[in-house]
Amino acid sequence: MGKAKRTRKFAEVKRMINPKDMRLKQNQKKADDAKKKEEEKQINHVQREASNMFFKYNTALGPPYHVIVDTNFINFSLQNKLELVRGMMDCLYAKCIPCITDCVLAELEKLGPKYRIALRVARDPRFERLPCTHKGTYADDCIVQRVNQHRCYIVATCDKDLKRRIRKIPGVPIMFIVNHKYTIERLPDAYGAPKPTGK
Repeated sequence: MGKAKRTRKFAEVKRMINPKDMRLKQNQKKADDAKKKEEEKQINHVQREASNMFFKYNTALGPPYHVIVDTNFINFSLQNKLELVRGMMDCLYAKCIPCITDCVLAELEKLGPKYRIALRVARDPRFERLPCTHKGTYADDCIVQRVNQHRCYIVATCDKDLKRRIRKIPGVPIMFIVNHKYTIERLPDAYGAPKPTGK
């Protein structure tokens, strides 16, 4: 038998795999991760309601009230010449224990000598200190996290963004300053609470 004729292939190049080919392990891993993320988005995570919330009314709130004070609340109180503890008691007609977190103190210290009076007020022995375990000194996140964990606090703030965030958490009243006096939102029994208008 004769030899089979072989045709010579010209310009033959070694074929390279496309870097976007799905057969590569990295690309498979990326695709799997993307799939998992999509599945997680589709699952609705419903936050469990706190046990002390009964018909959306917070039963854990009662005198003596524990009030978490924000940085700007102290500053606005000084600008409006309001004494913190007395003003709170006049608003709620009950004993109030102002609580201050390490983050709020750190923020006041960062603000410098201009706010030294506010810092002196914050270091008042009547104020209860709440230690923080997280990193950083951003007080808003700290307050929201603490209020989410324990619904036994009233939050005193004049910050619009923080108020908006706290309004999303049911059963947490907000104390703020209006017309040179303290008023409270979402605590119907309080003296300073705005009265519902309409029929």
